[in-house]
Amino acid sequence: MPGDGLTIKSRIRNLLRSPSTRHKKKRKENLTSKVTLEKVLGITASGNSGLASDPRSGLVAYPAGCVVVLLNPRNNRQQHIINTSRKTITALSFSPDGKYLVTGESGHLPAVRLWDVAEQRQVAELQKHKYGVSCVAFSPNSKYIVSVGNQHDMMVNVWVWKKDVVVAANKVSSKVTGVSFSEDSSYFVTVGNRHIKFWYLDHCKASKASGPVPLLGRSGLLGELRNNFFCDVACGLGSKSDSTFCLTSSGLLCEFNSKRMLDKWVDLQTSMAQSLSLFEDMIFCGCADGTIRAFSPVDLHFVCMLPRPHPLNCDISAIPKAR
Repeated sequence: MPGDGLTIKSRIRNLLRSPSTRHKKKRKENLTSKVTLEKVLGITASGNSGLASDPRSGLVAYPAGCVVVLLNPRNNRQQHIINTSRKTITALSFSPDGKYLVTGESGHLPAVRLWDVAEQRQVAELQKHKYGVSCVAFSPNSKYIVSVGNQHDMMVNVWVWKKDVVVAANKVSSKVTGVSFSEDSSYFVTVGNRHIKFWYLDHCKASKASGPVPLLGRSGLLGELRNNFFCDVACGLGSKSDSTFCLTSSGLLCEFNSKRMLDKWVDLQTSMAQSLSLFEDMIFCGCADGTIRAFSPVDLHFVCMLPRPHPLNCDISAIPKAR
C-alpha cells in the first residue's frame, strides 16, 4: 500500500533523527578529536630510499604505512607526518637545510609531496607518475627535486618545487634503486639493475619551454661489471666531487671518474652489500649481518669495521667488558 511505504520512510527518517543516533555521532566526533598518534612500532621501508637522516637536527625519517615517523634518537621521541591520501610511503629525503621532507608513495597515480618538518604539514604536491615512486631526492641547492618511478612507471621527473612544475622528464629502461645529486647540482646519478646513468640539468636551466623538456642522460661505462646489480650511489664531495661512488649487491665498492668510466673498485669481503653513505673523509658501506665497513674516498683504502649492533632483547649491561 502507498500509505505503508510512506509510513516506513517516515519511520526511517525519525530513526535517523533520533537523539541516540545523534549522540553516537557526536561521541564518535569527540573520540576522533581526542585520539592522537603517540608512537609507531615498526617500519615499512623496502630499500635504501625508505630511510633518511638530517645531519643538522639528527632526526631520522622512515615510513610506517601512510605515516612518516620523525625519530629523535637522542631522546627516543617521535613526531609523525600522516599522508592524507592514505597511500603507503615508499621513499623520502630531507632538504639540505632540514626544513622540508619530500616523499613518494605507492599505488595508482601516486603523488610526490613536500612537507614542512617543523609543522608536519604539506606545502606542495606533484602528481605526474602513473604508478609507484621508488626514489626521491633534493638537489644540494634546494632548487630541484627528482623523483623516479618504480619498475611499472619507469619515469624520471625533475621538479622545480617552488613553482610546482616539472621542467624535465625521461624514461629509464630498468629498475632504479638509488639516486644522488652532484655537489654543484648540475647532474644526478641513478643506479639499479645493470644500470648507472648520469642525468644532466644544464639544458633545463637554459630552456624557456612551457612544458617539460627531454632529460639528457648518459650511461656509465661499466666495463667488466656491466652485469651487476647496483644498489646504492653517492656523488663525491670536496676534493672528490668529480667522482661517483656506487655499491653492488654482491659487495663491490666502485668509483667512476668525471668521464663516467669505472676507475677503480674494491671487494668488501661480504656475501651481500645494501647501502652506502658518503662523507668528505669517509665512505660507510652497509653489509650483511649488520656489518658496516669504512673506506677512504681518496683511494678506496679500507679503514675499519664498526662494532656490530647487539641482538634484540639483549641486556647490554650483562655483557662482560673487554679487558
